[in-house]
Amino acid sequence: MQQFDETTRTELEAAAFRRLLQHLDDNKDVQNIDLMILADFCRNCLSKWLVTAAEERGESLSYEEAREHVYGMPYSEWKELYQPPATAEQMAAWEAHHAKKKAAKQG
Repeated sequence: MQQFDETTRTELEAAAFRRLLQHLDDNKDVQNIDLMILADFCRNCLSKWLVTAAEERGESLSYEEAREHVYGMPYSEWKELYQPPATAEQMAAWEAHHAKKKAAKQG
């Protein structure tokens, strides 16, 4: 993307981010724990990254405000409507993933 000026690049990245949020909204059945296991990030991570980006620019954005933007509704409502408890299999996969990451950092 070196052929684009900074404004165009930022606009393209912002459009891709909005598309990612729409894709996640269209696929609410994809659980955060599954995203964490497979991609090492989830909707909450995106929310934290938004807060950090705002802070880096001297802006104020609370974590709850960022989560509402990412989830398209208050997190508590989304969780109640779309997030079942993690299964034993999901928890085992998460623990294995987390252990593998920890071992890689130590190795």
